[in-house]
Formats: sequence, C-alpha cells, structure tokens
Amino acid sequence: MMTTTTSSPTLLCSFLSSKPSPPKSSFHLFQLRNPKPVNNAITFSNCFSPKPLVPKQSTLLCCAGRRKPTALTTTSSADDNFRTVLRIALWVAEGVYILWLFLLPYAPGDPAWAISSDTINAVLGLSLNFFFILPFLNFVGIHLMEAPLLHPMSEGLFNFVVGWTLMFAPLLFTDRKRDRFKGSLDVLWGMQMFLTNTFLIPYMAIRLNDANDDSVPSKRSQLGSVMTNGASVVGLIGGGVCLLSLLWALFGRTDANFGGIAERWEFLVGYLGSERLAYAFIWDIVLYIIFQPWLIGDNLQNIQENKVVLVKYLRYIPVVGLVAYLLCLEPEEEV
Repeated sequence: MMTTTTSSPTLLCSFLSSKPSPPKSSFHLFQLRNPKPVNNAITFSNCFSPKPLVPKQSTLLCCAGRRKPTALTTTSSADDNFRTVLRIALWVAEGVYILWLFLLPYAPGDPAWAISSDTINAVLGLSLNFFFILPFLNFVGIHLMEAPLLHPMSEGLFNFVVGWTLMFAPLLFTDRKRDRFKGSLDVLWGMQMFLTNTFLIPYMAIRLNDANDDSVPSKRSQLGSVMTNGASVVGLIGGGVCLLSLLWALFGRTDANFGGIAERWEFLVGYLGSERLAYAFIWDIVLYIIFQPWLIGDNLQNIQENKVVLVKYLRYIPVVGLVAYLLCLEPEEEV
C-alpha cells in the first residue's frame, strides 16, 4: 500500500513599511511677502470732488387685512337683548302696578272699585292742602278758606311725592329719547301729577324702543318751554316742598296734639298699612328712586360742562340728584 504525501508551498507575506521622513527643524523660517504698496496720498481734488450719493431703494410691503367688526356686533346684539328684556320687565311692572294698587283687594286699603267715602274725603283734604299753601295762608291770617285739619304725617307724605313729581317735568321735556313717545308729554306729566307712576312706567318702557331715523325731532310745547327755561325755579320749588314736607311731618301742627316723633311714626306705620293711597305712595317713592338716576344718567349731555361730574354722582340721592340736574341744566331753548 503506497502513501502519497503532498507538500503545500509556503506563502511568504512581505510587509513594506514607508521610509521615515527626515525630522523637522524646531525653528521655522517664515517667508515675508513684500506687501503691496498702499497709496495713502490724498489729493486736493479727491477731497472736494463730491460723489453722488445713491440711496438704496427698499420696498416695504404692508399687508393689512380689514378687521372684522365681531366685537362691535356682539356688543350691539347684547345691548339690544338687554333693552328688550328691560322693556318687557317694565310692561310687566305696569301690569302689576295697576292690578295690585287699583284693582285687587289684597293690598292695604280699598281698591278703586270699592273706595270708601272716608278715602275720598282724605284725598280732597290733601289736595286742598297742596304744597301747604292754604295752611300757610291761614297761618298769616288770610282765611278765605279754612285748611282741612289732617295729620301732618299724611300731609307730609302726600306733598313730598307731589313735589318730587313736579321736578320730573323739566327732566322729561329735556330727555333725549322723548321723541320715541308719540303722545303728548304735557298730558303725560299732567296725569303723572295725579296718578304718578301709572303713566311714568309706560314712558320708561317706550323710550327703550328703537329710534326711527326718519322721524323729525318734535318742537317743544309751550309748557315744555316754560318748564325747561325755568328748570332752576322748578328745582328750587320742588326741592323746597320736599324739605318742608319732611319738617312738617315731624314738627307740623304742634298745637293740634298730634304728639311727638314717636307717636307720629306710629301713626305712619298704621297709615301705610290701612290706606291704599299711602301704600301707593311708597311704591311711587321706590320707583322714583330707580327712575331718577336712570333718566339723569341718559341726559348728562344736557348739563353744564363743568358740573357734569357733580350731577353724575348726586343723581343717586333721592330728590337731591334731581334738584342738582335742574339747577345745572344748560340754558338752551331746545336740548
């Protein structure tokens, strides 16, 4: 048996290494280039030869879009909704006022359809003592007619409300929204003097209607001109009557045994709880407290310029704010 042996040739791998570079010197010589000559010479002609300045032209593009009146529209819509709600509330208040104070028998005193003779006599007596004119004439010795002897608390309450109502006349005739009321302001205020808020509440609701652009401002009536031109006199008379009414209610007729302040206050409480007229006066006072600053605030442009701030804050004080409005009214024939 023969054995064959094969020998593989040996592979020799040769590695070639690069030759080492000669070592660098530790000092390097820098070659200096010859700089280009700079001509620093300034000639006489170069100093005084102006060069035209050519401004760079740049174009500014302004891209502004038109603002959408979203906020204004929203505010106007909210105001319209508020006026609508307020107008409805006033008409509801008018219905409640008439039903509760005139027709229904649940309020203190007699309703209008069952009024007693005592109530009629009391109303006539209070009317004769209007603004304390007849009692004053009797006091100074003029006795053309004797003043009815009534309780000073009832006389004071009656004349206080009537004096306040008197001062509403110039305010209504100078109201900038008065033309929205198509009726006669003379008749309205005349009925207000007798039935107070029965007619003032509807006026407050009607003046909230939308303005008619085609309407021509109505000419002020003769009564309106007198009340407007004499607004300061009306304010002094009305304010004086209101003040006198308070003093009369507390200290009037001391010789007639109506008692002191405690007894008079006790009478007032019983009077309000038993007489429909007195009970209605309390409603009128509350509504006047609301309507006075409302109307004055809408007509501050009628006030003298240097007194607007004063009237703006005084308008919230019952009676006093209306007196301030009438005394500070701009003296114009047509406002």
